[in-house]
Amino acid sequence: MARLADRHPGNVDGAWFVDTRCIDCGTCRELVPDLFGETGIQSVVQNQPRDPEGEHRAWLAAAACPTASIGRSPRTPRPDGLFPLVVDGPVSDLGHTSEDSFGATSYLVERPDGNLMVDSPVFSRRLTGEIDARGGLAHVLLTHRDDVADAQHWAERYGARVWIHRDDLQAAPFATDVLSGTDVADVAPGVTVIPVPGHTRGSVVYLVDDRWLFTGDSLAWSYRREDLVAFRGACWYSWSELTTSLGRLAELATFEWVLPGHGPRVHLDPADATRRLEALVARMPTAA
Repeated sequence: MARLADRHPGNVDGAWFVDTRCIDCGTCRELVPDLFGETGIQSVVQNQPRDPEGEHRAWLAAAACPTASIGRSPRTPRPDGLFPLVVDGPVSDLGHTSEDSFGATSYLVERPDGNLMVDSPVFSRRLTGEIDARGGLAHVLLTHRDDVADAQHWAERYGARVWIHRDDLQAAPFATDVLSGTDVADVAPGVTVIPVPGHTRGSVVYLVDDRWLFTGDSLAWSYRREDLVAFRGACWYSWSELTTSLGRLAELATFEWVLPGHGPRVHLDPADATRRLEALVARMPTAA
C-alpha cells in the first residue's frame, strides 16, 4: 500500500500520488503515460484522472506497481478484474509486476493447445483465480535471467513446462526445457523461440503466430523517439552481440507486435516493423 506520508513532492496536486519508495522501473509510465511521468529518478503523477476511465487507468498502474508505491487519498476500494488486461486477441498483460524483476511486464497468451505465460508476475491469489478461469498454463516462457520472479510457483501450480536458455539457466534451475546455442526451436505449434544473446548471454525472444513478438529486455518501443530501441545502458553481456542478434532476428522473424518486459509495447505493420528493426541494427554500432 502506498504511503501518504512519503508522497513524492513532484506529484501534481490531487488524489493520486506516487511515494518515494518508487524504484523507477517505469511500469506506470509505460502503461499509463498520460497520467504518470518522471522526475529525477522516480515516477510521479503528472496529470490527475479527470473521469471514470482515467480513474480505472490509474488503478491499473497501481496494481502493476512492483513496490505498491502508487496510491490514492482519500482511499477507495480497488476495482476487481484489473488484470489480465487484454492487449490484442489472446494476449494479455498480467500486471502485478515483481520487484525481483524490476517491474518487468509479463504476459498471458491463451491458446487452444495450452496457455503460455511469458516471464513471471508475482504469484498472487488475484491472478491465480483469473488464470484458473482461463484454463491454467501449459508453458512458462522465460526470456532471460532477470525476469524469472515467481516462475517456479506458477509452473508448480499448473504443472507447466518451463523454458529458458542454458546460458541463463542458473536463474531457473527448475526449468524443464533448456535451449542452447543460437538454434531456433519450436515450443508448441505456432510458437517459436529465437536466441538473441546480448542483453544477457541467454536472452531469447518468443514469436507467436508470426504476429506477437515477446522481446524481454532485448527490444522495445520508445515514446520519445517514436521508434524501436535497444537499451545500451542496460546491456549486461555484449552490445555487439545484441547488434548481431537483432540483425539475425530481422532476417528470421515476421511480426506485428513488439511486447517487451521493459519499455512500451507497440503494434506495427509487419513490413514497417522489419524496416524499423533493420534501421535500429544499422545505427547500433555508433549508438551512445
